[in-house]
Amino acid sequence: MSKSSLNDGYNLEDAIRLQAEIFREQDTAKRVINGANDAAVIEFLLGKDSQNPVETPIDEVHDGKRGMGEIRRAILRSDEASAELKREVATREDSVNDYETLVPDSVLDNALGALAMNKPVVLTGPTGTGKTTFAKQLAKMTCVGYDIYTASPSWTEQDIIGQITPDYSSGQISYRKQAGYVSKGVQQVREFEEKWAVIIDEMTRADISRIFGPLYTAIENPSQTIFEPDSGPTVELDQRLNIIGTMNVSDRTVNELDNAITRRFAMIEISSFEKEDRDTLFRNWGEKHLDKTTVDVDRLIELFHRDYEQLNGEADDKSIIQFGPMHYKDVVSFLEAVCKSRTDTDDPGVGRYETRPAEAVGEAFQIYIIPRLLNEATYPQIQELLQHYQSLNKEFDEFDLSSAVELIERRHQSDERRMGRS
Repeated sequence: MSKSSLNDGYNLEDAIRLQAEIFREQDTAKRVINGANDAAVIEFLLGKDSQNPVETPIDEVHDGKRGMGEIRRAILRSDEASAELKREVATREDSVNDYETLVPDSVLDNALGALAMNKPVVLTGPTGTGKTTFAKQLAKMTCVGYDIYTASPSWTEQDIIGQITPDYSSGQISYRKQAGYVSKGVQQVREFEEKWAVIIDEMTRADISRIFGPLYTAIENPSQTIFEPDSGPTVELDQRLNIIGTMNVSDRTVNELDNAITRRFAMIEISSFEKEDRDTLFRNWGEKHLDKTTVDVDRLIELFHRDYEQLNGEADDKSIIQFGPMHYKDVVSFLEAVCKSRTDTDDPGVGRYETRPAEAVGEAFQIYIIPRLLNEATYPQIQELLQHYQSLNKEFDEFDLSSAVELIERRHQSDERRMGRS
């Protein structure tokens, strides 16, 4: 080992010399990362040194393609790793990396502004407007990494703040304190000495007043302790922690929000996409994932636009139901799988509609679009949906939407029987 290594840690020369051992042994990798005395060491290990290339970044070698393993944690703790490299490592294989930020400029400006003043943000709007994707994008813009949790009806304030849990690891029962999602986020901030985000998805699935009760006071009094672990410092809210929530607000939930959350959180609505932005989404999906010789991509995009515009009232100012454009991504993904050639695959699901792409479009709508609409629709809206899709089926006769229409008809008939109208 060089003299510099003995006295000052590991430099690039040391890392290159120890390369085989570093990439073979996790403990050696951690030791070199922790002892790196130059940013060039971290850049080399992550494959950013064009003069000394490595086949696979060190975090992928030892931690896999995703997940927060020991090597990624070591890189995030390193003073020699840049914020950009830390962000890349923390969000490795994140699907949000493939998406542009397509929300209106005012939405982006307001969200970033609220986070800059250390205000928790809640993104509201109908399903399929890209709230979760945008929440991840906000986290990546403002922090080096994030954790995301989906709310459930069983959540209590303990899931957010912390709780006492049984521990059976020693062969007998004992109890320990476990940090909740927000408290864990604060601990990540302190461990990495970087900004971190906690995303709480689909907040309205939980009892909002119940789960956020203790947090409301802490937001107004940041010095208040929210969690006391078994060891180590107490946990208080940290200005370096961004809290971002998403909320599907329908007519049935908008009135359930109390003043406590609207006073303490910045409520930012994502309700619609301009046609140009929708077209960018649809074309990116279609041109990337579909074979134009099998599916008429241009006509499919026209179908998406017409469906969206008539559902949301953009065609004639008469909305049937609010519905976002992100839902159509599942249609494209389904078509990609079932309409492609079965050559070179033994997956029995691939190519099931290879010779029947028109039918596949209708089946995709039946599986991914119609159930989501029916889940929110009232009886009058179901009647309108039936007329709407019957009309679309005639207009876009190169596709076969009959299975989607039939699903709405069955639901309509079921509701009529339940209401005693048949």
